Amino acid sequence: MDIFLLTDIIGIIAFSLSGFLVGVRNSLDLLGIIIAASLTALGGGIIRDTILQRTPFAFSEYYPALTLVLVIFIAFSFRSLRSETIEHKWLFVVSDTIGLVAFSITGALLAIHAEYNTFGVVILSFLTAVGGGVTRDIMINKVPSVLVTDFYGSIALIVATALALLHYISWLNPFTILTVATFSVLIRLIAYKKGWHLPKIS
Repeated sequence: MDIFLLTDIIGIIAFSLSGFLVGVRNSLDLLGIIIAASLTALGGGIIRDTILQRTPFAFSEYYPALTLVLVIFIAFSFRSLRSETIEHKWLFVVSDTIGLVAFSITGALLAIHAEYNTFGVVILSFLTAVGGGVTRDIMINKVPSVLVTDFYGSIALIVATALALLHYISWLNPFTILTVATFSVLIRLIAYKKGWHLPKIS
């Protein structure tokens, strides 16, 4: 299994769960929850593939839909997820962070493969990581999390910049990608725990 396929599956699993939790938190009905999970898990990849002028992987491969269905089915099996504070629980934070980092990696790797410059790598990585969440948040009429959540979009930028640099110095390999992923997940979780955030203009 190549690194792209692995990170893609991890991202779909993690974002399916976080999208499901957001749907539950906002009291959506069954269809609404499924749409929220689907948009979160697949939206960023569809935007990415559209920019790359290729058939979106969600429409051409079986595993995205299969993975999405399995995660939603498993999530529905746990009624304890129906909590008023679900978005503030570690289950949501961890799944959303893992999805963010995984999709940041897939976006960056595809941009590098397409021979984009550093700016292109960063932008494609960012859109892949946050595109699904932004689409979901707009659908449920809330400010997209990437604009207000502590160290969220910043993590996608860190991942993309690091991978672009590693590619430039010819150090891009599975080990360094895993190192960047681990570091980024830890930074995001520490930022959440410590309440770190970027400055706001008031």
